[in-house]
This record gives sequence, structure tokens and C-alpha cells, in this order.
Amino acid sequence: MWMLGPVGFTAPWLLLGLAALPVLWLLLRAVPPAPLRRRFPGVALLLGLTDEDVQAERTPWWLMLLRMAALAAAIIGFAGPVLNPVVSVPGQGPLLIVADASWASARDWSRRIERMDRALGEAQAAGRPVALLSLTEPPPARLSFADAGSLRASLPGIVPQPWEPGPLEDILPEGAFETFWLSDGLARESRDLLLEQLEARGAVRVWQTGTPVVALGRSAIEDGQIALPIRTSLAPPAPLEVAAIGLDPAGIERELARETADFQAATETTLRFDLPPELRNRITRFEVAGIRSAGAVSLTDDAVKRRKVALVAGGRSREGLELLSPLHYLREALAPSADLIESPLEDALPAKPDVVILADIGEIAEPDRLAEWVEEGGLLVRFAGPRLAAADSDADPLLPVRLRAGGRSVGGTMSWGEPRGLAPFPETSPFAGLPVPEDVTVTAQVMAEPSPDLSARTIATLVDGTPLVTRADFGTGSIVLIHVTANAEWSSLPLSGLFPQMLERLAISARPATPSARDLAGVTWVPTKLLDAFGRLDDAGEAAGVPGETLAEAVPGPDLHPGLYAAADRVVALNAVRAEAVLAPAVWPAQIPVEGIEAPQQTPLKGWLLMAALGLLLLDIIASLALSGRLMAPRARRAAASALIAALALGFAPEARAEETAMPEARAIEAAGNVVLAHIATGDPEVDRVALEGLRGLSKTLFRRTTVEPSEPMTLDLETDDLALFTLIYWPVTSTQPAPSPMAYSKLNRYLRGGGMIVFDTRDADISGFGTSTDAGRRLQALAAPLDIPPLEPIPTDHVLTRTFYLLQSFPGRYDQTIWVEAAPPDAELAEGMPFRNLNDGVTPVVIGGNDWAAAWAMDERGLPMFPIGRGMAGERQREVAQRFGVNLVMHVLTGNYKSDQVHVPALLERLGQ
Repeated sequence: MWMLGPVGFTAPWLLLGLAALPVLWLLLRAVPPAPLRRRFPGVALLLGLTDEDVQAERTPWWLMLLRMAALAAAIIGFAGPVLNPVVSVPGQGPLLIVADASWASARDWSRRIERMDRALGEAQAAGRPVALLSLTEPPPARLSFADAGSLRASLPGIVPQPWEPGPLEDILPEGAFETFWLSDGLARESRDLLLEQLEARGAVRVWQTGTPVVALGRSAIEDGQIALPIRTSLAPPAPLEVAAIGLDPAGIERELARETADFQAATETTLRFDLPPELRNRITRFEVAGIRSAGAVSLTDDAVKRRKVALVAGGRSREGLELLSPLHYLREALAPSADLIESPLEDALPAKPDVVILADIGEIAEPDRLAEWVEEGGLLVRFAGPRLAAADSDADPLLPVRLRAGGRSVGGTMSWGEPRGLAPFPETSPFAGLPVPEDVTVTAQVMAEPSPDLSARTIATLVDGTPLVTRADFGTGSIVLIHVTANAEWSSLPLSGLFPQMLERLAISARPATPSARDLAGVTWVPTKLLDAFGRLDDAGEAAGVPGETLAEAVPGPDLHPGLYAAADRVVALNAVRAEAVLAPAVWPAQIPVEGIEAPQQTPLKGWLLMAALGLLLLDIIASLALSGRLMAPRARRAAASALIAALALGFAPEARAEETAMPEARAIEAAGNVVLAHIATGDPEVDRVALEGLRGLSKTLFRRTTVEPSEPMTLDLETDDLALFTLIYWPVTSTQPAPSPMAYSKLNRYLRGGGMIVFDTRDADISGFGTSTDAGRRLQALAAPLDIPPLEPIPTDHVLTRTFYLLQSFPGRYDQTIWVEAAPPDAELAEGMPFRNLNDGVTPVVIGGNDWAAAWAMDERGLPMFPIGRGMAGERQREVAQRFGVNLVMHVLTGNYKSDQVHVPALLERLGQ
């Protein structure tokens, strides 16, 4: 291809015809010689007569220019001009394709696969051997070159990983080779060394997107709100929306809140979510809307799940003496990390607190009710004081140990000893590892009666061995007694920094935002959920646990996948992006050529230039008729009228043909008489058979489970059938399916605008993520291009399709992947107190997916499934959900926005258990 600026020519030799334009000018300019002028008196007899045949003496310059422009446009058009062509530079020798394949690559992974496929295709055509290197999954041994065709077939199995590339061992192939590097757009220290090694072997080319890379930081509690850092490699062109995802009371995952991050030309900001405790504790993750990347997901753990703590005091504090209040130091220690409830015990228990703290209460108002709460898993913490010391502990079952009457005074003028300090905490104590300040002393306490189990229930003592903190299990909960007051009357413990640390170890407050290495060490943490590069959180299955020391390093990699890790009652989140990570855009040396997906789109100009040449020639004809005086002649007017009638006839030809090829009356009556499901023929007999059997099975399911009693499904003839008579159209897509005619596309568009629904099914498990990496996916894009399809989005969790008949959160067929529907209005907001947004979306005109629904719905004459799904009961469960999804589809078409109306919210909330 020959390039001239941004325009390339596929047949540049045709441009030599432009050199003949001067000769054409002379030829076109030539006219018959002018007549000789001779004066003859008889000419006076001809004055006043008109000559019907007018001939110009010479061609006007503007008409000559018009003809030359038409010829030039034709010559350039036949030369095959292309604006911004994608030029493939043929290389020689082996080719190494390097892909960062990190979480930052996941956002546009389908385009990266397309670019790798094109590079492999070029190498295959040139007979070049190729090697493929994924930097996040390097091979264990040295790479070797192979046939490009075999690597091309393995491309669908290459996926990014939810971590960043690390340093590589000596794995590069031997000898010289060319490198094509697909960068994720982030700068790294390990890249310079690898680039130096690659440049030493041959030329290096880079493919890199200019799209900003977005990453969420670790969430934390600040001033009663959730603070969430968000940063990008480049200032984003528009604000980003971040959604808080969590479980509703029925255990269904939903969007709980949404905030907008406006960077204002910066690359980092912090979002704040101000949510009530009940809602905040349900959050499982934050994610950036519209970005499929592990970096755009921030998992939450105990750090944001603040506990509700009820504080109940045994008496009123003296007016003006706040420091003597039994609850003052508890408030100071717990307010930054817990939600406090201060009320009488009978009012606090209905609020369902996680912890109840009783400060010097001798007689409990409702012991049975409190005991039932503790047995169900509650934590009761009691502080001593004069009232508790004077009470009868034998009659109080909510104490971990029996107490001596009167207590003990170990300091002051009326005591026999000096104030006692705290002993180091034993290894079996929850306070193990906490440093004991030397200035913390105890002057008075309540004493525990000796018993065989006293030592087992003691978790902290004084230096003389006297129990200071005791604990006992009570049902599924536990009771803790701190043998001193909650204020500074009996000890200096509430005045020290040890006091909030002890409360934290008792799980009264929230966990620290970032667990320390000491908190994680010595424990094996088992993964419960793992995060993939696209931001999907899946069950960890049988994944092995990791040592706490490894988890403390918080460096995701092949041996430490991002996700949720659990040990005992604690959960720790490991995100794909480290807290100290810097998102700096990659800058390549000047000698490295860089291409990207932001390059202008390739546009062929041949058709436009030939159309321009034709238009100029038509203008030439009109101008010639005008110069000769024939433009307004009756014959010319008749010719123009005939041309106009022909154009109008062509313009209305589809409508005429539609009337001529009307739908047979019997077939129209059958379709209009009842609900009828239909599918579009693909030309593949097996696919069409499965589609028809699938719709027949769905019709049987509707007949058995609903009041809808469909008639026999039909195979559509787009040329003759009236589409408005059909409830739902199922369109299976094959790679060889012929495109409908323009008339059929016109009918399909009218059907969509009239409220109909078309279900597109590529039947390829959507392995491309709604992309073009499969033949069926590429064919779907070509088939759907002429249709009036609105903007699409992955189906949200609050879409009307999730609740038209069954409550669903997945929409499987033989496969279970994301489906796409019409995008919700941008101004749709979550209604206060509601589990879904205020949507009034009517019927989505299209549903697009690759789950092969017809095969999941299909039944034989005995009502048995025709095709297997999965294995065992899990597969049968998936088939059941697929049938429910089919029911929801039909109900959605029949009822429209019925279930989107807010008048149905109370009934839906009742079913959801809220």
C-alpha cells in the first residue's frame, strides 16, 4: 500500500491516469473551426429568426473544470484510497508476542485478543515462527518458537490475571527475533530490564491503549463514614461512578449505594459513603460502574463492619463530673470504631446490638431476656463497681465466675498493700502480645471465688496472680467480666492506651483498617472467595490456605490470589491493587514505535469518490443541456418527470413488495389468535430444529406453571410474516447465517419500535464477553448493525427481568454468562428504603447473550430434556433456572413495566424478607 499522508492507496498505479488530464483537457477543449465571416446584404432577411440548434463556439472553462474533476475523482476512486489505513509492516524472522496480561489489561481484553489474532495471522501468512509470553503467567522453562496457526487456535484460552507482572527469569528464546509488546499502560520498574533484553535481540514494537487505568484502594472508616480512595493513571475525561454492592435481607446481592468521583483534572480522590450501620455492614465490595477489571473492585472485610455496642450504666453520673461517669472512657475508646447505643437495657436489646456493656450493674432488669440474647451469640461485657461488689453473685447467672462479697482494696490509707500492676498476658489470652504499661495500676477490684475452672476462665491477671479479666462461654455467646470499674475510680487502666486495645481484642470495636503482620502471623488463612482479573468474585473451592506471614505481605501473585481469606471469626480482604501502588502511565523510549486502539478508524474512500464522480457527471449533463438550450424543452421535462417517477417507485418499492407478499391468512389468524413464540431461521437445519424444540419446551413450561397457554411455536419467514403478531422472537446466531433483506430489516425495526422483543443467542458461552472473538459474535455484530438497537449494558441486579415472575439473579441456558439488555436511564436512582431503583423501562427490545437457551428449554415428546446441562444435581438446578428465565422473558413481554411500578414494592419486599 502506497501512503500519501493519512491516505493509503491499494492500487496506486491507477493514479498515473492523472498525468493524462492535461491531454484530456486539450481533447475536450477542441471544437470545430470557427466559420469565416463574409458580409452579404441578403443576411438582413434573416434578422429576427431563431436557430433551434445552438452550438457553443468553445467549451466554457467551468464546464471543462467540472469534467476534469469528475475524471480525477473516478481515477482516484479506482486507485482504492483508504483514510487512516491499518498498515501491516511485514517483518522477517521469528516473532515474540509479549502481553502484560494483568488486571489493567482486563478492561479491553477482547481488543487485545483481536490485535494478537491479527499479528498471528500476519505472521502465519508470512511463514514466521511465533512465541507467546504472558508476563503474569511466565512459563517454567525457556520459550521456543512454534507455528503461528497453532498459537492462533489457543488464543481464546489466554486470559489476564488479577496481579501485576513480576521479574522474569532467563526464559526468552534463543537467537534474534522481533518483539510485539501489548502493554497494559502502567509503568513498572521491572519493565526497563526486560525491554533492554528484548532490544538486544531485535526490533520492538508496542501496542498500548490511551484509556486511563482505574483502581480502587482499601476502604476504611473515617469519622463515621466509609472512605474509599480511587486513583487513575491519567485524569479521566468524565466523572466515574462507584457502586457499593452487598446483600439484602434475603441474601441476594444488590447495589446498596452509589457515589460519583469527580477528579477535576487530578488523578486521585477519595469517595465517602455516609450510610446507616445496618446498610454499611452489608457491603461486600465496591466497584467502578462500567469497568470490568479487578483493579476497579475493592473487597471489604471486618474493617468497615462496625459493631453496634449498647452502653448501659448502673447509675447517673454526677452533674458536671464527666470524667467520673461510668461510660465516659468507654465512649472515648469506642466512638471512633463502633456505633454506640446509650439507653436502658430494655430499650437497647430490640436494636439488636452486637455487644452489650454493663458498667457497674448489680441487678439486671431483664435477666432472662438478656440471657437469651447471649445464648444466641451475643457478647456481654460487664465492668465491676460498688453495686456489683455488693450484689449477690450466686443469684446472677450472667457472670463468668462467682464473686466474693465486698471486693478488695489494695491501695490507699486504709489498705494493707501498694497498688498492683498488670501481669504480662499469657499466650492463651486474647490480649497476648499487647505491651503492658508500667504505670497501669489497680487500687480496688472485685474478687473471684476460687474454683477448679477459675484458671481456665482467667484471661488477664495482676502481678500477684489475682484475676483481672475473666471470660466464660454462654450458649453460642460469651460473657466477659472486667474486675475493675469502667472509669478511673478503681484503676488507671481506662486512662491508658491499653484500654481501647483490650476492647478491640475482645471484638467490641471494628478491626483495624489494615491488619498488622502480628495479627496475621501464626495462622493459616483459608480463601473463601477469589477475584479474577475481570472483577468477578467466585468461590475458592478447594484452594489451599496460605500462611499469615505471606498474607501480611499483601503482594498478589500466582501463589497469593486476590480475594477473601478467613480464619476463625475473622475475614481479611486482599485486593488486586496494593495500597502503596502508584498508577503511573508507561512512557516508552523514542526509538520504540507505539500504536494504540485510539488511532483513527480505517475508512475506505473508494465508494465516496466514485459517487462524487457520478454526481459531477450528472451535473455535466445538466450544464450541457442548459448551454444548448434544451433543459426546459418539453422532451426534457418529460424525461425529468419519468426519472422522478422511477426514483419514487424505487423508494417505495419495499412497501409495495410487502403488500404483494402478504402473510397467508390462515397463518396470520393462527399467530394472532394466541400467544405464539417464534424463531428466525438460520439456514442450519440442526440449529433451526433445536430452536423450534426449545420454544416448544418453553411453551410447555408456560402452560404448566402460568396462566399463559401458548400455541405451537413457528419458524418465521421475515419476507412474508407480520412480526407484530408474535410475542417473542428467538434469533439463534450462526457464523454462516445470511443477512436479511432490506425489507426484512425494515420490518424488524418496526417490530422493535412497537414494543417487541428479540432474544439474540450466539450459543458460544459468551467467551468473548460480548466481543468479537468468536465467529458467531462477529456475525451477530454484522447482523445487528442495521437494527435500531438502543444502548446496552450488562443486566443490572434490579432489572425488571429479575422479578417479572420468578426472583432471579442469573439467567443461564446450557451456559451461565452475563447477558445484555437495554441500558437504564442515567438518572435512575435507588429509592429510599427500596431494594431497586425507580425504573419505568417498559420492555427491553433486545436481550443478547450466548447461553444457548433453546437447548436448555428443549424437551422431547415425553417431556424429558433433550440435551445435557452440567453434571448431576447442579446441572438440573441450572436447567430449572433456565426455564424460569424463559418464563420471566415471556412475562416481561406480556406485562411490560408492571413489575417496575412502585405500587408493587411492598409485596416484593415481603417476598424478599425485608
